Amino acid sequence: MKSDDNALALVKKVTALPGFTSAVGTEVLFANRGEVHMQLRRKADLLQFNGFFHGGVISALADHTAGGAVTTALPAGKIAITIDLHVNFLAPAKGEAIVARAKAIQVGNTVCTARVEIFSVGADREELCAHAVVALRVVDMQI
Repeated sequence: MKSDDNALALVKKVTALPGFTSAVGTEVLFANRGEVHMQLRRKADLLQFNGFFHGGVISALADHTAGGAVTTALPAGKIAITIDLHVNFLAPAKGEAIVARAKAIQVGNTVCTARVEIFSVGADREELCAHAVVALRVVDMQI
């Protein structure tokens, strides 16, 4: 799949801003109107004591990826911020990276929703480890 240049630039711009998302090393892999894929590579700081990606890290990646997917479907000058995040953990995220794939499922003038699947990715396999539904509010972009 090829990204839309405008959507990709927007998501990369927001992801690169100072703060948690850039500090943990979030990478934008793909962006089209209403759909975004992001990745976090395995680092000791992102893991639980048992070597799996921490649930908070998985949730944060789902949150940011959903925001990107919805924001790419909004008019210029608007951005989506999370108002509700529901994550179901399905399997330990024990791969070399986690990849979140988000799709906007409803884009309104004030509230939107997105669906996210999070995969644990290893050298030879990809396993669904969590899925999320995210509700977001549309606000003016301050950047």
